[in-house]
Formats: sequence, C-alpha cells, structure tokens
Amino acid sequence: MNEKKVTNPALEVSDMQAYQDVAGEVAVEDARVSCRDVRVYYGDKQALFGINLDLGSNAVTALIGPSGCGKSTFLRCINRMNDTIPNCRVEGNIRLDNQDINDPNSDVVELRARVGMVFQKPNPFPKSIYDNVAYGPRIHALAESKDHLDSIVETALKKAGLWKEVADRLNSPGTGLSGGQQQRLCIARAISVQPEVILMDEPCSALDPIATARIEELIDELSENFTIAIVTHSMQQAARVSQRTAYFHLGNLIEVGDTEQIFTNPQQQLTEDYITGRFG
Repeated sequence: MNEKKVTNPALEVSDMQAYQDVAGEVAVEDARVSCRDVRVYYGDKQALFGINLDLGSNAVTALIGPSGCGKSTFLRCINRMNDTIPNCRVEGNIRLDNQDINDPNSDVVELRARVGMVFQKPNPFPKSIYDNVAYGPRIHALAESKDHLDSIVETALKKAGLWKEVADRLNSPGTGLSGGQQQRLCIARAISVQPEVILMDEPCSALDPIATARIEELIDELSENFTIAIVTHSMQQAARVSQRTAYFHLGNLIEVGDTEQIFTNPQQQLTEDYITGRFG
C-alpha cells in the first residue's frame, strides 16, 4: 500500500484526494452493500468525495470521524434518504445484493423496507406500541391475517429485547416508554418488515449508560441475522460492537479495515490522530 502520512487535520479537500487509493481493503467477499465512487453534493458544495466501501453480510461496520465529516450523509445514501433533501445530488454506484439502488426503475418504498433505519433520537409514532411495530407490515401487506400480524409484532419485539417489558401493555402509547425502550421500539419497528440491512445513526447518543449497554447487546444479537452500519462518535462503542471500522475525514474515506487493526495499528496518521484524541 502506498502510505501518505499526513499530520495536519485541517486539510483542504483537494489535499485529501491522495487517500482515494490508500483507504484500505474496501472490498468484502460477502458484501451485502457495495458502494463505489459515491459522491454527494448539496447544491454547489461537495460533501462526499469518491467513497468506496462495502458492508459485509451479518456483520457490523462502524463509521467514525469528526462531526461534519460525511458519516451520516454516506449512511443516508444507502436507503436514499438523501432524496428527501432539497438540492442534494448523489452520484456513483451503490448496489444492494448486486442491484443498483439508484436505478430509475427501482422502487424506493421497497428499498426502505429492505434497508431499515434507526435515528439518533428515538422517534416512535404517536400510536400504540403494537401499532408502531405493525405499521410497516401493514403498509407492505406482509401479514396474511390478524394472527399473523400479532406474530410479526411479537417476534420483532422479542428480537428487539422489548417483549417482556411491554407484552402486557401493547395498547399503551409508544411515546410513554423510557428513552432506551423507545429506541428498542424503533428497532423493532425497523426489523418488523424483515429488512436485509439496518442503518443506525448514533442510536445511543441520547441514552444513558444502562440503556446504551442494552442497545449495544442488541446490536451484537441482531448482527447474526442482519447487515448493520452504525455511525458513532464513541471510539469505545465502535470498538465494542463492530467487526469493521471506516474512518471518514472531510468527506473522504481515510481508512477502513478490521476494527482491531484500525484501533491498534492504523495505517494512516490521520486515523491514529483521531483515535488517540489529538483532534476531533
């Protein structure tokens, strides 16, 4: 690998282009999501510069980097949430199970069923706990009967580690749960439509340490069945929950690799500087 050591974190974007060829082993053999040369523009401002990154099946990939470096922007590309932002333009190739998600003929509603998303702040619908989880299966016509829908809701709540806490109050408002319970409810809502990929944008930033630990345990359990990408500002969380870590800086992917390698032996000086707290 051609290593270019750079010590100044306040680099101009033009200086970052050298990292396009030295980001690490971006390709994953069992990739569920494959991204190549992904560029994002907000009007005339470019936010992402040629991102190449794969998300492996049944694995957790952590996206780390300073605020404003493009982590969440990249995450939103994978389920086309950027489509909802005025003047936002996405270029490049993003494939889910080798299908181009930006193909004009692709169904965005179907894509967002296959790629679920959990946001930074828990956002349960102003409905009952049951109706929060049943919402997706209803609109996608996944349930053949009321009994089938009941089973889907129960299974999703169990996978989200919430069933035992809410089984006797499914008709209570989802907004009446604690913050950590609300976030697990949102995870149950996301997995109720049987997605292939789950995107998590700082899912624990609004939670206390106990709720955070429960979500992290849940992420580990879910990774047995789902491909997961998580944006986090916590180095400790990235180290705990992920198998691969990608470091972003000023809209560029600086380095990606096995989490243990990234945290113990980063190949790029910028990565090392961020992980060791020299900036960020």
